[in-house]
Amino acid sequence: MENQTAERKKVIFSAIQPSGTITLGNYLGALKNWVALQDDFDCIFALADLHTITVRQEPAKFRRNILEAYALLLACGIDVNKSLFFMQSHVHTHAELAWILNCYTQFGELSRMTQFKDKSAKHADNVNAGLFTYPSLMAADILLYNADYVPVGADQKQHLELCRNIAERFNGLYSPTFVVPDGLIPKTGARIMSLQDPTKKMSKSDENTAGFITMLDTPAEIMKKFKRAVTDSEARVYYGENKAGINNLMGIYSCITGKSYDEIEKEFEGRGYGDFKTAVGEAVVKELEPIQARYNELIKDKAYLEKCYSEAAPRAEAIARRTLQKVMKKVGYLPVAH
Repeated sequence: MENQTAERKKVIFSAIQPSGTITLGNYLGALKNWVALQDDFDCIFALADLHTITVRQEPAKFRRNILEAYALLLACGIDVNKSLFFMQSHVHTHAELAWILNCYTQFGELSRMTQFKDKSAKHADNVNAGLFTYPSLMAADILLYNADYVPVGADQKQHLELCRNIAERFNGLYSPTFVVPDGLIPKTGARIMSLQDPTKKMSKSDENTAGFITMLDTPAEIMKKFKRAVTDSEARVYYGENKAGINNLMGIYSCITGKSYDEIEKEFEGRGYGDFKTAVGEAVVKELEPIQARYNELIKDKAYLEKCYSEAAPRAEAIARRTLQKVMKKVGYLPVAH
């Protein structure tokens, strides 16, 4: 980037929920890109643990999931010396701004969110208000940090669009306050689909555990899942219509090796699906090996993890507090007398 000394780096904000296992889909679709963005942008990353309780959590398991997710993201390459990486629940300004933004978000806008409809159907016994107002909290997460860009996958585009609408509405009412963020579509990182049903996104909530690879699966588990991956009967490796299973495997292989689809087709010309599945499995094992080794070191070092997230929270709070105070002043609240 030219003239970087005079020009501030653009700010990127992104968050991931610690709701159980992080999958290969999360890694290739988001985390691998987060790591790559750290040198060129001012990166702010959060573990979105406030969002997670829209679905019931078992407290002890939830606490463990949060710590394990924090360690795993560090193992993936998030560098606390380059990026700000904190736990959302440690920075209470998120909840405060979310309430204010709730009052600038229309009921009709929230009721149109497809994720709300999907999750309501999935958790019909617990359609809570938090599930409904989740996008207002997501907007607060982003807007607190004056983010220029938010890396988004297809499933979050609607939420980002709403965030932009809320920011523009507030700016229109009170004068420019929020930076209106743009989506950042990753250069690499296909939308990774289930290995058992390649029409569906790879998800940790899939009842069929053979459908997803977790970041901590053993090499034997990874190879077994790839060998059982659903494909078609054509037995020729190329990207095309009605080849969702092979297209997905090619996407995974391409993300990891950096090879184009044309190069992959040439590499596996005249070879069957068995060879291809083995190659994809081996590439994934090799990619995850150093991450798993680093994770196993970090998870034993609770003091280091605690140091990282304890130092990050006040830094995040200081940035977020400035934005919140500006918002509260514009709305008309009295400041706290010191």
